[in-house]
Amino acid sequence: MSGIIGKKIGMTSVYGADGRSVACTLIEAGPCVITHVKNEDTDGYTAVQLAYGERKEKRTPRALKGHFDRANTTPKKKIVEFRDFRVEFEEDVKLGKEITVGEVFQEGEFLDAIGTSKGKGFQGVVKRHGFGGVGQATHGQHNRGRAPGSIGACSFPSRVFKGMRMAGRTGGRRVKVINLKVLKVVPEKNLILVTGSVPGAKNSYIVLEK
Repeated sequence: MSGIIGKKIGMTSVYGADGRSVACTLIEAGPCVITHVKNEDTDGYTAVQLAYGERKEKRTPRALKGHFDRANTTPKKKIVEFRDFRVEFEEDVKLGKEITVGEVFQEGEFLDAIGTSKGKGFQGVVKRHGFGGVGQATHGQHNRGRAPGSIGACSFPSRVFKGMRMAGRTGGRRVKVINLKVLKVVPEKNLILVTGSVPGAKNSYIVLEK
């Protein structure tokens, strides 16, 4: 599974070949540096570790700094491992090599975007799970419009089942959106435009996989 690390710039729209306006997400993808190469002999599987984003040297642990020094690169902020990356880049995979977005993705291809969704704090069941609330305001109900209703705990089973959809913290989780089409790649500026929305806030890290 080959891919690249990037940063979400925001959303915009472009005109497609048919003249329609298409909503898309602008991502600054790469350049990424190969900081570690795994193989079946030493690790049991093949993988490539990519690093992206500059990090202050004084805020980098010494062990991590030595890891980057071995790859002959500066400290990086985001590190992601891509399994089976060597299948397509067998001859080009080596420590310290830069991977650009133009080498991984082409216009018209489809990719998967992985990011951390926006955190929404503690929310009720209507916002968190899309409940409709108790409903009617008649029959003596008061302030029940957005209540969860019964949760099924009676004398039997005398408990609440695990996984019951209730109020709680929403967002802030790892989300994967699949089959996003690559509308345009701008290699000289390390930019890629993909259809639709990508999880995460602006300036958040995004992992793009083939």
